[in-house]
Amino acid sequence: MSFHPELILLALAPVFFLFIGIEWVWLRQHPELENAQYGLKDTLSNATLAAMHQGGELLAAGLIVWVYTRFFDWRLFDLPINGWSLLGAFILQDFLYYWFHRSSHQIRWLWAAHVVHHSSEHLNFSTAFRQSLMYPIAGMWVFWLPMAIVGFPPEIIIMVVLLNLAYQFFVHTQIVKRLGLLEAILNTPSHHRVHHARNAEYIDRNYAGVLIIWDKLFGTFVPENDANPCVYGITKPIHTHNPITLTFHEWRDMLRDARAPHKTWRNRLRHLIRRPDWTPNSD
Repeated sequence: MSFHPELILLALAPVFFLFIGIEWVWLRQHPELENAQYGLKDTLSNATLAAMHQGGELLAAGLIVWVYTRFFDWRLFDLPINGWSLLGAFILQDFLYYWFHRSSHQIRWLWAAHVVHHSSEHLNFSTAFRQSLMYPIAGMWVFWLPMAIVGFPPEIIIMVVLLNLAYQFFVHTQIVKRLGLLEAILNTPSHHRVHHARNAEYIDRNYAGVLIIWDKLFGTFVPENDANPCVYGITKPIHTHNPITLTFHEWRDMLRDARAPHKTWRNRLRHLIRRPDWTPNSD
């Protein structure tokens, strides 16, 4: 029987929808959590963005697997596929995800895709579906190339990437407060609420996928402060539910800034590779 890791998220879809249903029912009893509620337009926008994201991934999948296969041909090690190697793949991918996610907040080219995920002013399980079809163009897949070079086959890379993404669905909620000792090791709903907040104390923090230890090791961890409730969304709010606008607005703005007259080529490039808020006057 052939292995199809690309079906992992499809297989888990009933679980995702079950949790969305449970959360929706619970939130109906807690109207005070206003920015957690399911609004029709916001939820439909999330669902449409998810479908567009999956379409983009399917279109790019063949080329990405081909690239991974070419790099796998140059692998450093012939790794056996067993429990230990799968654990190693999981930890390495999670480490690389941390750097991808951190880079997506620090490099405007990557932020142009990632901003879609942060654009809602609500946070609930459906927010996890709010993704961009432009990730293949932005180059998300490049961050997993070291796994192929080490010696992990493309199907194992895809598997651990999708399992990581599946885990992250469960941290997009406000109905779970703290998880005790797990808060020290895992990315939890509390940690991820911080990541989605635009409060000055919380911006560009808690990049973890599964393991929060990377944030603690590299100085980007901030705990949720109950005295400073999270305010969700981006610092330059975009008040629309149009999935096309949500997908492309930052690409439009980035290219407009890069193409503006009377700029050096060096500064045009900087608009693509520096922080999203960079201007020639920033230096």
